[in-house]
Amino acid sequence: MRLRWFVVLGLVAASVLFATVISDRTPLRSEFCVAEVGTVRAQVDLEQGRWASLMAAIAQQRGLPPRATTIAIATAFQESKIHNIDYGDRDSVGLFQQRPSQGWGTVEEILDPHHSIGAFYDALVKVDDYETMDINDAAQLVQRSGFPRAYAQHEEYARALASSLRGYSPTEFTCQVNASSIGSTTAVVEDVTLAFGDIEVVRDGDDASYPLAPGTVDDVNARGWALAHYLVGQASALGITEVTFDRRVWTAADSNRGWVKDLDAATDTVTVSTN
Repeated sequence: MRLRWFVVLGLVAASVLFATVISDRTPLRSEFCVAEVGTVRAQVDLEQGRWASLMAAIAQQRGLPPRATTIAIATAFQESKIHNIDYGDRDSVGLFQQRPSQGWGTVEEILDPHHSIGAFYDALVKVDDYETMDINDAAQLVQRSGFPRAYAQHEEYARALASSLRGYSPTEFTCQVNASSIGSTTAVVEDVTLAFGDIEVVRDGDDASYPLAPGTVDDVNARGWALAHYLVGQASALGITEVTFDRRVWTAADSNRGWVKDLDAATDTVTVSTN
């Protein structure tokens, strides 16, 4: 009888120790990004969210319309599921499955998302009337795919992502992440400059602020949300802990809540924080 009690007490002690160890860890949660625009809920994984937001930023830097972003995202959905893959049909690689043998660049260049996205837009703007033609047709004229109607199936998701990532659907893009202890304001500033171009930034320790250039209320709002959503899309990769804009705040620690009200968040400045 005494032996049985020792066994029971030992099991209880082990259970308490196990529970204590587990409770000291931050529980991991599923990670994803999502754009909800109208009735469409476009949920993607973190890598897809990262590259889709980069497509939006580069289009904005080049002064291209949101439709160009929609076409790029729909194309990448079909070609690589918006993953920067190092394999494909014949010599195709990267987000758009571009081929070195067809003049898209070297393998190393194509595997650089900034290069591949820029190359895609270079080809897209040469398509007459791409801004008004069917999205699938515009994508096909760039890609010359053996499956000419394949891009149409991704149009709804692409539209929702483009609308939010270009800032025309405020607060409608967010990512649920596990908070990272690794972050660098320098890396964030360099990344944003590469994506959006040379925009004004004020650095203060682990924080960076982006005062938005003057414009109409709608213009400032769209540019601000484009940047704010971009930062959230890059949060996991860059160790971003907080983004604020337009009376809203997103935090990595509470990212399951998305954008929440913050009356202290400026309407003309986007701020970003890292650890």
